[in-house]
Amino acid sequence: MPDSDGWAPQVGFVDGFPAGRDSATGKTWLAHCYGTLGAGRNIDADSSIGTELYVVTGQSPRQLDRNITVVGRVVKGMELLSVIPRGPDPMGFYADAAQRSPIRAIRLASEVPAPERTPLQLLRTDSQTFRDMTEARRNRRDDFYKRPAGHIDLCNVPLPVRTPPAG
Repeated sequence: MPDSDGWAPQVGFVDGFPAGRDSATGKTWLAHCYGTLGAGRNIDADSSIGTELYVVTGQSPRQLDRNITVVGRVVKGMELLSVIPRGPDPMGFYADAAQRSPIRAIRLASEVPAPERTPLQLLRTDSQTFRDMTEARRNRRDDFYKRPAGHIDLCNVPLPVRTPPAG
């Protein structure tokens, strides 16, 4: 993407994931945008065992980029996750397990037999349609916007998902 970013020298998308890149080091990482699925850890950098997962449900905490492992993203159902009450402790944690809202079941789509999967279509981030849509968001020209921004933040680029049209 052509716009500057406070968290990475370069930003864009890798296989549908928002990502940052530092060409000086050759490192690329996935960004903590809305809907990102991460694996919590303790103080030690390599302390995550993947049993404490979280989803970004509010403002994008980009300071977590390169500090906590991103393992995926939610493509459907964010409207359900985003209304789960936050815990009363710092960063929305629950000290009292009785206050938690349990997730009773969760599965990867690859674990669901193909005939039972919810059919979804994701707009490819390497397509011209995606580039055109992003540019239109950078420079909105409709009745509401009187002055186009000419800029878009990585985490404000929508990643369209839909059910396939009938027929």
